[in-house]
Amino acid sequence: MVKQTITVKNAEGLHLRPAAVFAQEMAGYDCDITLKYKKSVVNAKSLLSILSACIVCGSEIVIECSGSDEIDAMRKAINLIDTQFAGVL
Repeated sequence: MVKQTITVKNAEGLHLRPAAVFAQEMAGYDCDITLKYKKSVVNAKSLLSILSACIVCGSEIVIECSGSDEIDAMRKAINLIDTQFAGVL
């Protein structure tokens, strides 16, 4: 399992469009991927789960990946958030 804390920089946080992109990108990996924000722990492959966490700009979230392709999944997740979904929104 790999775990990383990161700050959401996207101006609107993980609202519908970036949350949809994030869930779609994470769905391509075999490993389990979760996002932890405040008291919420949500499935990062589920758009509705991500939206239910209400993650806003400036929020610190913890990404956890566990499985065969966890390193690649973590790299992708960090890249999406760090670049504010550049090139995919």
